[in-house]
This record gives sequence, C-alpha cells and structure tokens, in this order.
Amino acid sequence: MSPFELVCSLLFALAIVHTFSTKYFEHLAHLQPRHAGLWHWLGEVEVVFGFWALVLALTMFFMLGSAQAIEYIDSRNYTEPMFVFAVMVIAATRPILQAATALLQWLARAVPLGGSLGYYLVVMVMVPLMGSFITEPAAMTLAALILGNRFFARNLSARLKYATLGVLFVNISVGGTLTAFAAPPVLMVAAQWGWDTSFMASTFGWKAAIAVVVNAVGVSVWFRKELAALPLQTEAKDAAPAVPLSLVAVHLVFLVGVVVFAHHPPIFMGLFLFFLGITHAYEHHQDKLILKEGLLVAFFLAGLVVLGGQQQWWLQPLLMRMSSDLVFVGAIALTAFTDNAALTYLGSLVDGLSASFKYALVAGAVTGGGLTIIANAPNPAGIAILRQHFDEGVVHPMGLLLAALPPTVVAAAAFWTFR
Repeated sequence: MSPFELVCSLLFALAIVHTFSTKYFEHLAHLQPRHAGLWHWLGEVEVVFGFWALVLALTMFFMLGSAQAIEYIDSRNYTEPMFVFAVMVIAATRPILQAATALLQWLARAVPLGGSLGYYLVVMVMVPLMGSFITEPAAMTLAALILGNRFFARNLSARLKYATLGVLFVNISVGGTLTAFAAPPVLMVAAQWGWDTSFMASTFGWKAAIAVVVNAVGVSVWFRKELAALPLQTEAKDAAPAVPLSLVAVHLVFLVGVVVFAHHPPIFMGLFLFFLGITHAYEHHQDKLILKEGLLVAFFLAGLVVLGGQQQWWLQPLLMRMSSDLVFVGAIALTAFTDNAALTYLGSLVDGLSASFKYALVAGAVTGGGLTIIANAPNPAGIAILRQHFDEGVVHPMGLLLAALPPTVVAAAAFWTFR
C-alpha cells in the first residue's frame, strides 16, 4: 500500500459517505438560499462519484504529475456509461413505453386480482426478466417510468414506495442472468470463463426467475390492501395518441441495434445519433427525451469507473483470501460498497479459480445488486427517474438498504439452496 493508494481509498470512502448524505445537502439548500444551486447540485446522488472522481484526478495531478494522471484517466473503459446513457434515452421514448405498457396490460388481464394489484405484480415480475434480453439498464428505465406514472405519482405510502424500489433493484440485478450479455457483472466474466447463454440459463437463470417471482409476490401480498384499493389506471382522454406501429418498429430496431453492439461505442453511439434524428423528424410522436437524466447517470458511472480503478489493491486480495462459501457472502456485502461488475472483473483477472468459486462470486455479486445505488449499474437510472416522487426529491440510502434486505435474502436463498 502506497500513500497514493491510501488517499484513493479515502476518497472512495468519502464518496460512499456522500451518497448517504445527499438529503443533508438538500437541507442545506433551504438553509442557505444564496448557495442553493451548489447544495442542490451536491445533493444529486448521480453527481457524487463524478465529483469525487474530479477530486481524485486533481490529487493525481499533484501527487503523481500530469502525465501519469492523464494516462490513467485515458486508460479507463467508459463503454458502460456511454451504453447506459444511450439505452436509457431510447427505452424511455413514447413508442417504446407505449409498446411495453400495452404488453404488460395484456398480461395483467390474465391475473384475476382487484384494483392495480395484478398490474403491479406483472410489472415487478416481467420487466426484470425482460432485462435478460433488452439489458438491465433498459429494463430499469422501463420499469421506473411505468411504476412512476402508474403508481408512484398516485400518493402511495412511503413504505410501499421504498419496498417497491428495494424489490425492483434486486429483481433487476438477478433478472438479467438468464443470458450472458444483459447483466454487467456477468458480462465482465462471460468471455473469460466461457459462460454462454445456455450455461447462464441452466446455472443461474431459473434460480433468478424463482427469486424474482417470490419477491414480486411477497411485496404484492404485503401491500395487497393498498394496491387493491388503487383503481387500475386507464388512459386519459387527453392522453397522447397511439404511436404508429411502423415508428414503434423503428424504435425497437434502434434499441436492439444498441444492445447488439453494446461493446462497440463508435457503432452504438452512431446509431444513437441517427436515432436522435428520427425523434426530431417525428417529434409529435415523442415526449421530452430524458437526456439530462441519462447524462447524470453516465456521469455517475464514469466517476465510479475512475474511482473504482484505484481500489484493486485491497479488493482483489480480500476476495482471493475467501473460500467459495465465504466469497458468496463477502460478494453480497462488498457489492453494497462498490459496483458488482467491478467485483466480478477483479475475479476474472485471477487464473485457476474453481467452478464453485466462480459461481459463488457472480451469484453473490448479482444478489447484492439492489442494496445501494452504487451496487449495480442500472440503479442510478431508477433513482434518476423515481426520486421526484419521494420527499424533497431524495431517496434515503438507509431506506433503500432496509427495503432491499428481504428480497436480497430471498435471492441469496435461491442461488445458494440450488447451487
């Protein structure tokens, strides 16, 4: 451990503390209106890691010199932040959202439950599992928009809002494991370890599906009275007209194209620019694009990439000292404090790992992906969309942690009981 590595870890710890303190900064904005803009900015949870990444970069300039600082920043891989930005914006467009909503409403008709209970259950089961095919960030965006419009905007209790968020984050994290390309922690190891989609479906996918269903049913049953009393929302008379099927098809082609070329930024960003041209040409079939929210999430993830790259000196030895049984629990706990994809990436760098160790590392990483906003790459997207429905526009990290614990236990039981 060098002095610089110690400073980097200290900055990482401060960034984590900052994520738990965003409500305090929002409170400061009311106490000091002269600097309200600054406090509101620091109270944006998506800003946290980008801000501390800037502090780290300045620290590197002073401690190591400009050449080494620039070399380090240039060496980071920013593909994931760019991909999440592109897929968030496309998935949140009116054509995609209307198509997804229509499908979910059709499925909900087969669920004989009163009020909005059946629709809620279908959303909490089907959208996370769809993440295995349209990627987790896209599934998170769709789920957050649908839940925000159909439920959170209708004066739900705070307990139900946090419970929904906790279950959603856990279900999205494990729901992307039916394939080898949708979940970031799986992507980090799939090629290195030879895990294809058939392996993921047979080893992880069916267990994840069990956890998703149990979690969704659990939260639906627990809040059944509140959900059943909530009338199933129908489209208002002044709602936007249905989007032509041809335009829906074009949007789906762009979404699929971005997903297929997720590892090739020049291609998927090129497709995204063409997509922006289509939205401008047919803007009467569009709502306002979530460009700001997408950029904030990308800023958050890019900051995590910069800060997380300096934590390998303590994370990797810690993981490697664990047995396969212990690494499962350790990965769940560590994921709460660092991105789960970072954990699996560190594991992929080590040769000679047993099959049981590999399974335990990935299973633990996806299981803990709902505990905090930094635990899984799609989580900031969900927060960016849904936080407006919480008091003062802030999702309290401790509230999220407590809400995510029960579904995390369910997911852990599913992966470990059937290992």
